Amino acid sequence: MLDADTIHRALGLLGGRLQLQMSSPIALVVCGGSSLIVWGVVSRVTRDVDVVAIGQPRKDGKLDIIPASPLPDGVIAAASQVARDLGLDEHWLNPGPSDLMKVGLPTGYFDRAKKCEYGILTVYFLGRYDQIHLKVYAAVDSGPGRHVEDLLALKPTEQEMELAARWAITQDPSEDFCNILKDMLRKLKYESVAEKV
Repeated sequence: MLDADTIHRALGLLGGRLQLQMSSPIALVVCGGSSLIVWGVVSRVTRDVDVVAIGQPRKDGKLDIIPASPLPDGVIAAASQVARDLGLDEHWLNPGPSDLMKVGLPTGYFDRAKKCEYGILTVYFLGRYDQIHLKVYAAVDSGPGRHVEDLLALKPTEQEMELAARWAITQDPSEDFCNILKDMLRKLKYESVAEKV
């Protein structure tokens, strides 16, 4: 399991492994529990580091952002070695959330992220506002549990919850999803937001 220290240690080792492979610089955009842990929003541990996107440097110094899945072969090999070194789950670096990039993350997410550098590896941990959006979607998608707990730990305002709910509907515009979303909002005491979305 990963706490804040282990997350930083694992990513530091990953950056070192990539450097040994003579890899080009790479950036990861990270969400989920590991991001909340690094930001200090929650004090729990997590099984993995959820990677939603990869940034590849361009000649102008900016990044081309692409979905994280599939992870590049070099990153997979380096992450596997880190898993062995630290006794982590083989899939501790998880590109599962990359489907969120099909519609897109909330506008401005990159500027709100916490940037941490580990040699040639740069990691952007999504910030509070963006995590509220992702946790609303995840809570509706998977039901009560840690996503709802994380969402409540983020203490969203009514306006933030409304914006997050509207964004979540762009990810899944189905009637079933919308009905579950409204039901969740009511249970979490955001009745006025449920009426607006």
